[in-house]
Amino acid sequence: MNKYELALVVNAKIDDDARAAVVEKAKDYITRAGGKLGEVEDWGKQKLAYEIQKMNEAFYYFIPFEAEPTVPAVVEADVRIMENVLRFLVVRKDEE
Repeated sequence: MNKYELALVVNAKIDDDARAAVVEKAKDYITRAGGKLGEVEDWGKQKLAYEIQKMNEAFYYFIPFEAEPTVPAVVEADVRIMENVLRFLVVRKDEE
C-alpha cells in the first residue's frame, strides 16, 4: 500500500454544512475505493493564486490516505464530477 494525499480546493461561497458534505463525500469515495483514511487537514479560507470561476478565495482541505496503486485514478474520476470542488490533486507521498 502506498501513501497518497488528496488536496481539495472547495468553493468559498457555500455554507459550512455544504462544505463539510463535500469533504465527507470525498472521504467516502476514498474508503469505497479501498483506501484507508488519515487525519484531514483543514487549512481554512485562503486567497487563490489566480481567479477561478470569478472567485478569489476558497477553502483548502488535505486528506491523506493509504491505498493500492489503482485507487488514486478511481478517486480522481469521482472527485472530478463533484459540484463545489474548484480544483483537486492526488499526489503520492514519499516514504519518510
